[in-house]
Amino acid sequence: MSAGGRRSTHLIRPRRIDPGFTLIEVLVALAIVAVALAAGMRALAQSADGATSLKARTLALWVAQNELAKAQLADPPPSAGTTNGEAVQAGMRFSWRATISPTPNPALRKVDIVVAEPGVPDYALARLAGYFSNAGR
Repeated sequence: MSAGGRRSTHLIRPRRIDPGFTLIEVLVALAIVAVALAAGMRALAQSADGATSLKARTLALWVAQNELAKAQLADPPPSAGTTNGEAVQAGMRFSWRATISPTPNPALRKVDIVVAEPGVPDYALARLAGYFSNAGR
């Protein structure tokens, strides 16, 4: 006892818990990171697919431009009708179809060129229309 007849009381301090993350908090954080990474991977895959498609369409357009130039430079000029062929551009194979038709002006002919992949001929990667002189050079 202390002086004055009073008992001294000691304050009981609560036990201190180590500061840190609980298991639930860690699992929630991991779930958020997993969702973010999955979304990032999907965006990356779509970007890669888009770049591949753009490359194929660009190369197909070059094939069409080459076929149009051949038709314009041919001597004698090609006759009306449809022709098919295959071409390789930058290591990729393409099939093309050129349709030559008359125009209201008898001195000109129109050529429509469609380029596709050989395995999927109905899906046009590029279409190009042009004109050339019907007269011999």
